Amino acid sequence: MVRLERCLLWVTAVLATIGAPVRTQAEQPGLVLETTIALHGVQGRIDHMAFDAGRRRLIVAELGNNTVDVVDVVAGAPVHRIAGLREPQGVGYAPRADLILIANAGDGSVRLFKAADFAPAGSIALGDDADNIRIDPRNGLAVVGYGSGGLALIDPVARSKVGDVRLPGHPEGFQIDPAGRAYVNIPEARQIAVVDLDARRVLASWPTGSRRSNFPMALDASQSQVVSVFRGPPTLLAMDQATGAERQAVPTCGDADDVFLDAQRPRLYVSCGAGEVAVLERSSAGWRDAGLVRTASGARTSLFVPDLDRLFVAERAGLIGSEAAIAVYRPAP
Repeated sequence: MVRLERCLLWVTAVLATIGAPVRTQAEQPGLVLETTIALHGVQGRIDHMAFDAGRRRLIVAELGNNTVDVVDVVAGAPVHRIAGLREPQGVGYAPRADLILIANAGDGSVRLFKAADFAPAGSIALGDDADNIRIDPRNGLAVVGYGSGGLALIDPVARSKVGDVRLPGHPEGFQIDPAGRAYVNIPEARQIAVVDLDARRVLASWPTGSRRSNFPMALDASQSQVVSVFRGPPTLLAMDQATGAERQAVPTCGDADDVFLDAQRPRLYVSCGAGEVAVLERSSAGWRDAGLVRTASGARTSLFVPDLDRLFVAERAGLIGSEAAIAVYRPAP
């Protein structure tokens, strides 16, 4: 009964805050923890997440558990678990095909499941270390980073691979702009690659110099910026989207794995394995530190869903009996 009441309160809060006015900086504490959603029986590392907006379902890659959980965020509970996977790292939801895509590091496959009933819908072999998935909003193609250096283009409707782009190293976080360019972090090559997805070729390579381990990335279209976050040293780097020129470097939390733009406020949320989410706010002088929100050790991955105005942070099970969970944060207006 208590859990049901908490869920109802959370749904009410979501509806009440959609479209809420932005307040002044003096009233902004960052992020407020609203609730947690338990992931029963999940052990090991949790990786990336995706969102099925029509069904209000969060899709969670549980790499260490070889499973993917599908969570009803309104009910505040998982509704289905996809088992028998091989180190699922990346997940995506393809609305045109109404499919869930799961990228497996263990066997290099992308497995497809019907989002309506979770029935298997095929598998596409990429060869090795299938990782991040992004859906190109222009054409519905799924773009998947994999192997020692490649982006695979998959047509979810045809359920087949339709293209490839070769890269000089394994791609980590990447984002796609409205023109069909992908900006790709390639840590082992110490660069960011700019890729024309239609021409299937690399347009430019931006060296990252002495900075290492650039994993998460976001695009700030209103400022024509690419934002990449490095682990060594922990730094958020804002670059000109056209040239790659450095605009600003800001220290941030350690072991970052995801970064998201909250365009409404505007802010960046950086989730880090150090057990923190760094909040940065844009001012006339650029990005500035707006504080740290404590999470849980190892909680590196997150997903900001603008439709719900919520940040979901994945917390792995602890060594002393705490369960894995999704922590749900509401941005303070």
